[in-house]
Amino acid sequence: MTGLLRATAVALLAVAWSPALAAPRTDCQPQAIRDLERLSPRGHAIYQALSDKRHFLRFLTCDDVVLGLSTAVHESVHMLTGDRDAYPLIEGGDIGRPGEALRFFAPRDIAKRFDPRDIYVQTYLRRGGASSADDLRFLLDELNAYSHDLHSAVKLVPLRKAGHEVGHRDGLAALMSFLMGYADAARQSVPGTWEGLQRPEMRKLVGTLWTQAEGTLASSCSIAGFGREDRKYIAYLCDRKNGAALGALLGRAPVCATACLRGETASAPGAVAR
Repeated sequence: MTGLLRATAVALLAVAWSPALAAPRTDCQPQAIRDLERLSPRGHAIYQALSDKRHFLRFLTCDDVVLGLSTAVHESVHMLTGDRDAYPLIEGGDIGRPGEALRFFAPRDIAKRFDPRDIYVQTYLRRGGASSADDLRFLLDELNAYSHDLHSAVKLVPLRKAGHEVGHRDGLAALMSFLMGYADAARQSVPGTWEGLQRPEMRKLVGTLWTQAEGTLASSCSIAGFGREDRKYIAYLCDRKNGAALGALLGRAPVCATACLRGETASAPGAVAR
């Protein structure tokens, strides 16, 4: 599926959680871009890197500026990844995508490990859905985009409005769980993929994107009501038996974001959730 269709899939997720279905406002965009530069310089760097700024503005609506900006950053990361054939990193620079000649099993094969009713499973692991269901390279693309998404959302908290239910942590927690489950399935039953994942360039790639995701997730844990479906995925990430294979690739145990599981950071009525 093309980058545009991948973008549409995530946009639909945002709409699914949106409290309002009316035509979106866009009059806030100039100020929102200034706020992005002021509060989230890394997110603004993604905006600046786009040759066509209209792509970013397509996703920036005014009903919830934090959601609009973080979604626009997310979708722009996808565009840059396609243009560069590399994953843009939050701290700057890129890391190359695996070559198409490397053959890995389709991520959709791990869908049975998760709740089939979950919107993230349906969007990213369902056959016929997003490219991430068919190709590990695009699963990693989604993981990276959600890291940028949540990183910007955390920085933009001063703009947060009460009453919007948008779970900023959910997507990253879900994609981290999918990658962890993928590594476990590869080690258990797909020796060709497991061998490929242990190539030095793949270990470096997985380690870089995973470490970035861990840090981003942890940075959000002190923000109450920042997730809706996040706790079930974080509990999966914290189960040591699920993370053994990924740990073998990382050369260390995956970090458990225990602070995100504490009651005071769970979703609350009227809190932002997505």
